[in-house]
Amino acid sequence: MGKLGHADVVHLLVQLSIMLVMGRLFAEVFRKLNQPAVIGEIIAGILLGPTVLGMLQPEWFEALYPHNAAAGVVLTGFVQVAVIMLLFIAGLEVDLHIVVQQGRQALTTSLFGLIIPFSIGFIFPYFFPTFFGIADANGRLTFALFMGTAMAITALPVIVRILMDLNLFKSKMGLLVVASAMVDDLVGWIIFSVLLGLIGKKTGEHMPLFNTIILTIGFAAFMLTIGRGLLNRLLPWINRKMAWPGGVLSVSLALCFLAGAFTEYIGIHAIFGSFIMGVALGDSEHFSERAKEIVHQFINNIFAPLFFVSIGLRVNFFLNFDLGLTLIILAIAFTGKIVGSGLGTRLGGFSWKESLAAGFGMNARGAMEIILGLIALENGLINEKVFVSLVIMALITSMTSGPLMKWSLARKWER
Repeated sequence: MGKLGHADVVHLLVQLSIMLVMGRLFAEVFRKLNQPAVIGEIIAGILLGPTVLGMLQPEWFEALYPHNAAAGVVLTGFVQVAVIMLLFIAGLEVDLHIVVQQGRQALTTSLFGLIIPFSIGFIFPYFFPTFFGIADANGRLTFALFMGTAMAITALPVIVRILMDLNLFKSKMGLLVVASAMVDDLVGWIIFSVLLGLIGKKTGEHMPLFNTIILTIGFAAFMLTIGRGLLNRLLPWINRKMAWPGGVLSVSLALCFLAGAFTEYIGIHAIFGSFIMGVALGDSEHFSERAKEIVHQFINNIFAPLFFVSIGLRVNFFLNFDLGLTLIILAIAFTGKIVGSGLGTRLGGFSWKESLAAGFGMNARGAMEIILGLIALENGLINEKVFVSLVIMALITSMTSGPLMKWSLARKWER
């Protein structure tokens, strides 16, 4: 086993401490402004990264976050684990009982909320690849598929928080929005995981693509049926025999990593395994809300800031900002999700006012879009300019979703 040198250990600990402190400080500032903490954490990373510190004091930036340093490799490992954990708690938010209760209405809203954003997100990049920086004609199909998927995925944790703030979480429309977002995220992450397998970045040489897809579908089906039943029998034993909450925390994270290891092995990114395990665990009646809260607090206050601060360390947001590209991606995102989800909600029997509000709510992208963009960037699906535009789109949609929902519901509409 390799060993970090004395200087490397010091370097790593200084990196982690600065990232955590800066992330927390800026998260608190934005919380006081009634904005998601993730915005402050990303801005903290931008200040520490090549965009600000790297341009004002390049020597300091290189000394703090040098390329190819041993401490940097370990920091990358921390960030990878953080991504897996973030998808795990996103899965915990998925309540399959709510989806079943909403029935046809949830399926209608989620279907339109998937198909229309996916179609718009696919068409423009496919027919205008050079505008998005895709020079290789052979790569435009995979890029267009990615953009369609990116436009279809929502940010369930952000949506839940917005609905709670507006006292709509337990309303009929609120439950419909949550159920539809759950279905969209579940299908969207399956599509994206398979897409990574299609480009061959995550498919090992020993595993044919067909086998990878079959195993992926089989794993998801098993975990959401038989696997849920087995976990329902395992959790009561853990709660009785092990110290609480240490037992359930340790076992749940161990299962998260094990599921991630399995899907990574079969050629699908580890985030898919952790997400599905989160869905299966969170749906169990023996995994209490208090246990979920402990897992959330542990991950959101330690690992999430490390991930979101690291976003700003990766690219120079100033040099890679393209106003035209950003505006087009924003237009595609807003149009696809609001029209798709709004139309689906209207067909489900809601008024136009409620349908438009649902469309605004489903438009929140938040952390999920950023995670999606980062993985795509690491696998060569997108360039840095598209990545920066996706991050900005995720932040703007998250910031505007709540106010637009409130405006839509408060406005008097003519019938």
